[in-house]
Amino acid sequence: MTDAVSVQNGADRLALREPMPRAQAEPLSREILDLKRELNAVILAHNYQVPEIQDVADFVGDSLGLSQQAAKTDADVIVFCGVHFMAETAKILNPDKTVVLPDKDAGCSLEESCPANKLRELQQSNPNFWTVAYINCSAEVKALSDVICTSGNAVRIVAAAPPDRDLLFVPDENLGAWVMEQTGRPMTLWRGNCYAHVEFRRDGILRLRRSFPDAKVVVHPESLREVRDLADAVCSTERMIDYCKTSPAKQFVIVTESGIIHRMQKECPGKEFLCAPAFDVMRMPSDNCRCSECKYMKMNTLGKLRDCMKRLAPRIELPEDILKRARLPIERMLEISARPQK
Repeated sequence: MTDAVSVQNGADRLALREPMPRAQAEPLSREILDLKRELNAVILAHNYQVPEIQDVADFVGDSLGLSQQAAKTDADVIVFCGVHFMAETAKILNPDKTVVLPDKDAGCSLEESCPANKLRELQQSNPNFWTVAYINCSAEVKALSDVICTSGNAVRIVAAAPPDRDLLFVPDENLGAWVMEQTGRPMTLWRGNCYAHVEFRRDGILRLRRSFPDAKVVVHPESLREVRDLADAVCSTERMIDYCKTSPAKQFVIVTESGIIHRMQKECPGKEFLCAPAFDVMRMPSDNCRCSECKYMKMNTLGKLRDCMKRLAPRIELPEDILKRARLPIERMLEISARPQK
């Protein structure tokens, strides 16, 4: 058995979550689309969502793309198929709209690693801190921040930060370290990480390189440096897809949450994608092909999506002061992202 799972042309799918059977998915999908029309709703889905949710969404993308879609939608209802902080972001940008999330318990290890009260304590230790918050954080943390970033625009955001301020980057230490490598800008890093991305290890990627020498290794910047250093490309999920589309290579090792493979298969026909193995199973020969999955992203299901649209719940609600304060750093991010690149 190899150290990767091929998911092209009907090859071994052992480690990937199988899509819902078509006979079960189609009636739910039709009901969801009917509800969407009745509610004047828009369905936004992150790249890590299960295939059947991606297939009914109006927009599938990464955190930056989803934020941009949320900011410009004219729908009355935003159905956010992702995790809690993403739905909060949509509410912050659309305070007068109804925002629902299929599973209220779909959280994030990064968000949990950075409580607002602890961040406030650290900020008070240095009045010159300029806080750059990765979007994977709570609304309360966003409200304490100067600017938000995503993995897709973090380098641009940090490069645009005031040169006379001491930068504090929260909550992902691996993304922050990669941004420092790219910009040369020193930052104080909050000690948080994405549990799904730190499962990847150097030894596993090296074994994949030996098994698939022609494959390009594409790594998410939330991964450890020992993994990033082996990459042909380090980029956000959206840029991963662009890279695979435009690269002449036919085979790719994808080092991020395996949900993105569904979209890659649809948008990059004729190419083969290999999932990197997760660390906790690399010592188990009977199961050394399991791909990394985010347990929170996979809490959303097609049935929960239908139910949340029927009930308009779980609904995202935030205090007025948090809505106002958290909106400013998000708008600053969107404004910087919209500037022409030099």
